[in-house]
Amino acid sequence: MASPLATVQTMRAPMQRAISKATRGAAVRSYATIPTGTPEPPTQPSSSSATARRPTYFKDTSVGAFEDFLPTASASSPLPPSDAYTLRTAEVGPASNRRTITRLPEWLKTPIPAGNDAYKQIKKDLRGLNLHTVCEEARCPNISECWGGSNKNAATATIMLMGDTCTRGCRFCSVKTNRNPAPLDPHEPEHTAEALARWGLGYVVLTSVDRDDLADGGANHFAETIRRIKSKKPSILVEALTGDFMGDMDMVKIVAESGLDVYAHNIETVEALTPYVRDRRATFRRSLEVLEHVKKVKGPDGIITKTSIMLGLGEQEEEVMDALRELRKVGVDVVTFGQYMRPTKRHLKVEKYVTPAEFDMWRDRANEMGFLYVASGPLVRSSYKAGEAFIENVLKKRAGERAPNGLDGKLESPSIPELMKTS
Repeated sequence: MASPLATVQTMRAPMQRAISKATRGAAVRSYATIPTGTPEPPTQPSSSSATARRPTYFKDTSVGAFEDFLPTASASSPLPPSDAYTLRTAEVGPASNRRTITRLPEWLKTPIPAGNDAYKQIKKDLRGLNLHTVCEEARCPNISECWGGSNKNAATATIMLMGDTCTRGCRFCSVKTNRNPAPLDPHEPEHTAEALARWGLGYVVLTSVDRDDLADGGANHFAETIRRIKSKKPSILVEALTGDFMGDMDMVKIVAESGLDVYAHNIETVEALTPYVRDRRATFRRSLEVLEHVKKVKGPDGIITKTSIMLGLGEQEEEVMDALRELRKVGVDVVTFGQYMRPTKRHLKVEKYVTPAEFDMWRDRANEMGFLYVASGPLVRSSYKAGEAFIENVLKKRAGERAPNGLDGKLESPSIPELMKTS
């Protein structure tokens, strides 16, 4: 049996520990509000504050004015050409690995899609019918302009057939790549025709990924889509932007004879840069053969052929002139020039931001060489609705319909903003 003294000590132990703990805590306690003139009691330094704070990338903590984040090239405060054409640089990265990057020039900045009703409705229709657009997959800078028209009839979208995954890997393109993409959707031709008939457009553009995994490269799928569109709305004008079908001219013929109005195939860049810019299976000479074969199948005036060239990849002036001469030899009618813009860090770097004045120069030179129409500008892409407006009226004129004023014959000084007003 335990002694009474041991029992009393056991009972007092918890109380002694509580009193001791309260006494230690009283030494560091302080008032919630310290009276004026009373010195603040010293605080114990914590282990976290004693450790040095981890450095961050953001060395400049000053806050810029709100105006610095607004577009500078607005009508209220336009930049003079000397300032607008000057490329600006910025330093990024930690202090141990600082690097200088070139800021995007003013003439290449575009508004974020406003999300108006036309934009939302087009996107809803595309997702509902499981359709893809090159506008989204290739990150086109004109998506807000083309999709955000005042209504769906005024808006345009380039439908991308045969899925969203390509079997080739060009070094400028952000479309997904895979050796074995998903099988073709057999309902896609009907869904595409249904969507375009629903929008009530007068001119549409169809393009596709390269499908080298298919025996025909997808040519019959392409042709069937065009036939479905024409059957639902015969008056609609169709432009098809195709691949090279691995050089199989029989497949090119199938698409050319499907009822389309404009056959487009892009050479993308000059011949010297083609092996570095495009997939190794694509060649400059094969692209010329495709465009030439279309003219042989349909005749010189039976169809309009079209191609596109990106500038800013390091091409030389004489190389671009040689490319234009080769295009004229095979009878290409329409050529477009646009600025190459790097989609991600994994793609080719921009060697040069071409100024609007240089784009005007290439437009004038191409017009002098006899092209039917030339669209040239930093934000021009192979499918651009200003150019489509002109081509649409050329096709109607050839069919005997009356073209609107201002689009009669060849444009002497084509201006994309002016064409936009007439579209």
